[in-house]
Amino acid sequence: EGNEPGDSGKITYSELLHKVCQFANVLRSQGVKKGDRVSIYMPMILELVVAMLACARIGALHSVVFAGFSADSVCERILSCGCSLLIT
Repeated sequence: EGNEPGDSGKITYSELLHKVCQFANVLRSQGVKKGDRVSIYMPMILELVVAMLACARIGALHSVVFAGFSADSVCERILSCGCSLLIT
């Protein structure tokens, strides 16, 4: 379920795998590699899960930063993890 009530969808494992592999290739093309840190700043949507799994697929560490924090707190969390890429 997404942020809005009734905002939901279905996806097969095969479709999920395809999306994860595609996004893992995008991350690699941006220079992300095993051991790198990636911050993810997204709402609770399918693409958040895809981004997390794509990071795991290439061995990058991910940190999910939720929007419920103040702007200063979000900035602090993103900077303190030393990420090489921010996904929004």
